[in-house]
Amino acid sequence: MSPSSPMTHLITRTLTHRTLGPATLLAAIGLESGKAELFFSRSTQMSEAVAQNLLLDAELKSVGDAPWITGTVPPEGIRAYFQGALCDITPITPEPAHMAGRNVALSTRNGESAEVVLEWLRYHAVHQGMNGAVILDRARPGADGGFAEALAKGLPELSGDMAVVLVNCDVPLGHPHLPSETHPYVTPGAPGKDRMEVPEADPWSAPLADVLVYEILRHLYLHQARAVANIEVYDLIPPAPEGSVFDLAQEAEHGVVQLIGQQCYPWRVREGDTVQFGDHVCVQFDEKKRRGRWCVAPAKLPEGAVFRLVRVGGVEPTTRYGFYRYMALRHVAPTVSRIVPKASLIHAQALIDMAASEWGHKPILMPEEKVAKPPRGDNSVAIVTCMKNEGPFILEWIAYHRAIGVEGFLVYTNDCTDGTDTFLDLLQAKGYVQHRDNKFHDTGLKPQHHALQSAENEEVVTGADWAISMDVDEFINIKVGDGTMSALFDVVPDANLISCTWRLFGNADVHEYEDAFLLAQFDRCAPEFANKPHQAWGFKTLFKNVGLFKKLGVHRPKGLKPQIWDKIRWYNGSAKPMPKNEFRNAWRSNASTYGYDVVQLNHYAVRSAESFLVKRDRGRVNHVDRDQGLAYWFRMNNNYEQETSIQRMIPQLQVEFDRLMADPDIRAQHEACVKAHREKIDALRATENYAAFYQELTGWRMEKLARMHRHFGANVFLNGPQTVPDEIVAKDPDEDFFFTVDKGETVH
Repeated sequence: MSPSSPMTHLITRTLTHRTLGPATLLAAIGLESGKAELFFSRSTQMSEAVAQNLLLDAELKSVGDAPWITGTVPPEGIRAYFQGALCDITPITPEPAHMAGRNVALSTRNGESAEVVLEWLRYHAVHQGMNGAVILDRARPGADGGFAEALAKGLPELSGDMAVVLVNCDVPLGHPHLPSETHPYVTPGAPGKDRMEVPEADPWSAPLADVLVYEILRHLYLHQARAVANIEVYDLIPPAPEGSVFDLAQEAEHGVVQLIGQQCYPWRVREGDTVQFGDHVCVQFDEKKRRGRWCVAPAKLPEGAVFRLVRVGGVEPTTRYGFYRYMALRHVAPTVSRIVPKASLIHAQALIDMAASEWGHKPILMPEEKVAKPPRGDNSVAIVTCMKNEGPFILEWIAYHRAIGVEGFLVYTNDCTDGTDTFLDLLQAKGYVQHRDNKFHDTGLKPQHHALQSAENEEVVTGADWAISMDVDEFINIKVGDGTMSALFDVVPDANLISCTWRLFGNADVHEYEDAFLLAQFDRCAPEFANKPHQAWGFKTLFKNVGLFKKLGVHRPKGLKPQIWDKIRWYNGSAKPMPKNEFRNAWRSNASTYGYDVVQLNHYAVRSAESFLVKRDRGRVNHVDRDQGLAYWFRMNNNYEQETSIQRMIPQLQVEFDRLMADPDIRAQHEACVKAHREKIDALRATENYAAFYQELTGWRMEKLARMHRHFGANVFLNGPQTVPDEIVAKDPDEDFFFTVDKGETVH
């Protein structure tokens, strides 16, 4: 069919709803055959009986939970009783001539300006041969009358032939419980949604929920169109070598092309400027999902094909075509970082070129970043850590890591009462560590976060080739070569990040504290595949000081510089590359990234039952508001299997430990810390509360549970050990069974 009369014109129409008792009829459309189509809102509940009362031989179906009835109009017309009132329904007549023979965009407008829509029309007319558009304007009636006026005024300035039907609806079609689509809370991929204050619901501008409206518009205007592309007014389909998307639909199987959209963003918009297409020059290097839409040749569609939001129902397309979604045009925010993590953005040269060629625009580009050279070039390693009342465990930890090749130690302490700070002052005077008083009080920061922030400017960290943030109960266990840092770096010579996944070591049923190596006492731990509890696969990350990230983090460096993301060489504990979707935020391994073949982090989170009393009493350095009680012990005390790989390093540890202890000052202070620890244990056990707690830790029930983690669902660990019945605890840990509970309040 040839296009309707060539001209540039705007036609406005309104979908007028009918309230039929509890039902909302969005449109009743009459067909030449004497049939009719009745389209209802998704809030409508429709029965077969009611459908048969409305139309003869009625067929009731549903799209997006919205009822859709097809049938023959009765001789007396469409009429039925709703809540006691007789309702007559007069179908409206389709107007396919407006779009007959045209290449049409089927789109929604949700707050975009007339200038944006006019540019969108112009672009597709030039690059895709588009000469028609049916635009659903989501605005509340009367709320934005200037838009249609501005659109009508601007249309004649477009060269060539362009017919536009602008359709309003007198009821909202958005999600009834969501805020405006412009808000970051409903912006796909926006960061920090769990911390946002959610605005009030606004169904007039919330994301589209009544997607049956696409079929309404199809039946009213699009049956005679040459081709129809379902895109938004902030989407642009760039030209491709294979020709226009509308031509491609004519050739595609069943006449359907699947459109695959990539979200794009500005880096920054100049102050005072209105955001425009040409500002969008960035995409996400680690995008998780492309946006689906479609283009069809209506005459080629098989019977039963249904227009949906992201696909055509009933058809499996074999042809694909790309487009860009210009996010800041709809998802309005004061800064780009509100709608996308800026650490994920990289330049897209095609967008930069388009900004110049299409609009003569000079967008703000990302600042250039380069990978720096490591400070020394000798693979030197420094550790940043926080301590509070860890005195008796300091020397083993330092001796071990010195024995495997760690050179620098930066230790922050706060509020110590067992001689830890005195010991570290002594070790600093002897040249073994750098000790800092962690003055986090009144900063609003947690102790560990304040320490890491302070450490970013410390020479012991900035001057080392490699650094890692880790705790005094964590030991880097290198399983290759001679067990040293050099052996690790030899396995992954190009690495600039290496994540060491936790292996949770339990108390091995050791109840009483003894001044002996943790590495020798505690040899039972979680299995390698330990996806529950959530903490079991946490990792700490060795990172090279080459400027890939902006700041230190508890588990890994933070603030990825996306300009140089492709220079990242990040390996897991089995020397396997980490996938790029882990680069920005990952802090724990998962089933596809865990690995222990080369390096792991032995995490002695509980030590002996007696020492755990002191740990509970002193509190945490990170999650300071959470008790380290029975639920923590349950989660972290895993005695499932024996694991002794680190014990091959005990001879080297012993040599370094003995060398340090040969200094009488160091020996005296170590013994003083041991004595203070013993006295604290005795004092705690003398109290009724801690005596009862100790009895529970060392009882048969908790010892048995420490070997049964693999049988439990995640909610068991969240809710605590009291949720496990005795008959489950009595089972053989080697049995094959699974137990879980409903989600409740998390117990720390």
